[in-house]
Amino acid sequence: MTKIIGSSIPNMPWQERTAKDIGPVWRYQSNPVISRHEMAAANSIFNSAVVPFGKRFAGVFRCDSRAVTMDIFAGFSEDGIHWEISSQPIVFQGEAEVTAKEYRYDPRVLFIEDRYYITWCNGYHGPTIGIGYTFDFQTFTQLENAFLPYNRNGVLFPQKIDGRYAMLSRPSDTGHTAFGDIFYSTSPDLTFWGRHRFVMGAVPGNASPWQSTKVGPGPVPVATDEGWLLIYHGVLQTCNGFVYRMGCALLDWEEPWKVKLRSQNYILGPEEYYECVGDVPNVTFPCAVLADADSGRMCIYYGCADTVTGIAFTTVDELIEHMRNNSL
Repeated sequence: MTKIIGSSIPNMPWQERTAKDIGPVWRYQSNPVISRHEMAAANSIFNSAVVPFGKRFAGVFRCDSRAVTMDIFAGFSEDGIHWEISSQPIVFQGEAEVTAKEYRYDPRVLFIEDRYYITWCNGYHGPTIGIGYTFDFQTFTQLENAFLPYNRNGVLFPQKIDGRYAMLSRPSDTGHTAFGDIFYSTSPDLTFWGRHRFVMGAVPGNASPWQSTKVGPGPVPVATDEGWLLIYHGVLQTCNGFVYRMGCALLDWEEPWKVKLRSQNYILGPEEYYECVGDVPNVTFPCAVLADADSGRMCIYYGCADTVTGIAFTTVDELIEHMRNNSL
């Protein structure tokens, strides 16, 4: 059995698999957990991230307004399912040149050492990776952008690797980006980033078409005794547009740009109405995972059709077995 290295989360959302759940990941039966109108002024709430926060949960949520402007908002929950989300976007302290806002979307959140870090796609003359931190989800400080435009899906590792902060990202362009590979970068101080390494890319040919157009990192990697467990998104370009599905990979513990296992078959894709119909149809986009070290259970938060938020469940053993039986 594979062991999650981390903390116990005894109160995290969980629902047992039903007879109809045949894949390694199964949906919460009462999805979506956050509707598009959870906030009065929202057009949609999706692609958001949550973390344990004391005995409850905190999160940073992508909420697009009815003008379809994109920003991120803080929220809290007692059970990880029912959320109270601020009606006002996060205001970051920091240098004015950096905090000047074009747009913010698709956040990730994690705890490192003594504070909670947030990464997101930040508008600075094109999409790049914004970084900020908070101690209490009330006051937020923004740091320097990690990279030059254009980049998306910046995901920090939950601890330093070889004494340096580490991040996965997906270099992109200004548009919808019909390409995308995952790269690994490190920093001594969360300001200066380098030592870039290729991790994995889209799969050419017919080996695994669901991820043949692009791939990008999803939630914060989960530490296990076999390596870093990464849930990622893969994209297929069809006659009806892009289709976003989830996959998983196991990265080397000390050299995370080295892939030990990678799923050939996807673990979750758009099938339910709320995943197939919305502002952007046919999207299941993972942004956060709660991983309980005691039980091995995992709860994945994902955006559905760029409109609402759902959760799904699995275990670390389910995903490792899935990769071993269906590995590229």
